[in-house]
Amino acid sequence: MKFVDRIDETARLRNALSRKKSTFIVMYGRRRLGKSTLIKRVLTDADVYFLADRSEEQYQRALLSKVIAQVFADFDKLTYPDWESLFRAINYRTDNKFTLCLDELPYLVEQSPELPSVLQKLLDEKSLKYNIVVCGSSQNMMYGLFLDSTAPLYGRADVIMKLTPIKLPYIQEALGVDTIGAIEEYAVWGGVPRYWELRENNLSLDDALWHNALSVNGTLYEEPVKLFQDDVKDVVKTSTIMSYIGSGANRISEIASRCNEPATNLSRPLKKLIDLGFLEREVPFGAEEKSSKKSLYKITDPFMAFYYQFIVPNRSFIELGRRLPIEQTLNAHFPEFVSGHWEKLCRNAVSGNLIKGVLYDKAKRWWGTVRNEENKPEQVEFDVMAESLDKKHLLVGECKWTTQENAKLLTAELLRKASLLPFAKKYTIVPVLFLKNTPTNDVGTTMLPGDVIELMR
Repeated sequence: MKFVDRIDETARLRNALSRKKSTFIVMYGRRRLGKSTLIKRVLTDADVYFLADRSEEQYQRALLSKVIAQVFADFDKLTYPDWESLFRAINYRTDNKFTLCLDELPYLVEQSPELPSVLQKLLDEKSLKYNIVVCGSSQNMMYGLFLDSTAPLYGRADVIMKLTPIKLPYIQEALGVDTIGAIEEYAVWGGVPRYWELRENNLSLDDALWHNALSVNGTLYEEPVKLFQDDVKDVVKTSTIMSYIGSGANRISEIASRCNEPATNLSRPLKKLIDLGFLEREVPFGAEEKSSKKSLYKITDPFMAFYYQFIVPNRSFIELGRRLPIEQTLNAHFPEFVSGHWEKLCRNAVSGNLIKGVLYDKAKRWWGTVRNEENKPEQVEFDVMAESLDKKHLLVGECKWTTQENAKLLTAELLRKASLLPFAKKYTIVPVLFLKNTPTNDVGTTMLPGDVIELMR
C-alpha cells in the first residue's frame, strides 16, 4: 500500500536523528498503526533495526548481536553476559554515528527488568556515540517506562512520540475511493494503516469484511483480544464491557446492570479503556466534563465498534459458516452504523475550523428536554453544536447519511429546535446540514462528504 501521511512524524524523526549529538527517541502507540514501518522508512543501510520477541534475555542478546554484525564485522563472535556490556561494545566499535532501533522494547524489559536502569546509566554518562530509538505497542508499559516520574528513564528521552490513527483524508488517497466511499471505509477501518492494507487486497469493502473479519480464518476475527493482551490484565472482563457498550448500553448504570455488579466497580476499567483510546466518555455541549451525570460511553475506535456490533453477536453464525443471517443484519444496520461515525467526523471537522468565515471551538452533541412552542416538554437532540471562539455564534448541525433530503425543511427544523434552547438566545444561530448527497431545496446550509474531508486536511 502507498505510504501516506505521517509527514510531521517523519520530519521529527529525521530532524532528531540528524543532530550532531546522539539522541534517544521513544515511540509508542497501539498495534497496527505503522510504528515499525515509519521507523524503517527513516533508517539507512548503516543503521540497525532489531525486533524483539518474548524469548529469554541471553538469546535476545545473541539475536541482536547477529544483526549488529551486519554493520560491525564479527560482532557476534563474542558472548555478551549482560545488556550493559553489549551496549558498551557497540560504543567501542562505533566510529561514525548510526542509529540502533529496539522495536517492542517491552518484550525485552519483561525478560530483563534491569534494562531501563542500564539505559539510564549510559544516557546519563553522555558518552554514547550512536542514536537509540525504542518502540513499543504496550501503551501501559511504555508510559510507565518513560512518562512516570518515578521511572529510571523519566526525562531521559530527547523525543517522545505517541503515534495516533491517520486522519480521514488520507484513506481516500490510500484506497483510491470517492468521497462517500472514504467515509464508509473510515467508519469501518478508522485510521489504522494495517487495516487499510488488508482492505486493499480485496475488490470492495464488502469483500474485505467477509475475508478479514466475518470469517473464523479472518486476520481480524480475534483482533480485540490481541490488542487487549498488550495492556489489560482481565481480557475477558474488558471484552465483556466492550460487548455491552457495542450493543447499546451507553450509560454506566446500564453497563453495570448487564455486568451484574456495582457501577463503582466499573470506574477503573472504563477509565483504562478511555486512556487506551478504545472508549470515549461523551457529555452534552456545555456540560462539565468531570461532573456531568448525562455522560455516555461510546466505542471510539471504528473497527472495535464494528466488531462488537456485528461480529460478537453473530459469532455462532460465523462459526457455522451461515452467511445469510449476517448479510441481513448488515443490510439492516450498516447504514445506521456509518451514520454514527459520520456524525463524529462532522464534529471533528467543525472543531477548531473556519465555517463560513467563523472560527469554532470544539464541537459536541447536545441532547435534553426543552419546552416547545406549546409549553410542553420535548426531547431534542443536535448532532453537532459548537460555540465560536468570539462567543457570538452557535453552530447547530444535523447529520444525515441518507438520500433525497429536503434541505429547506431540515434547516427550518434545526432553527425551530435551536429557538427552544434558553442558552442559545445570546448567540447568532448558524444552521449547517451535513449530508451524504446533494439535497433538494438547498438554502446554502449544506456540507457534503468532500467538504468534511477538506476541512480535516
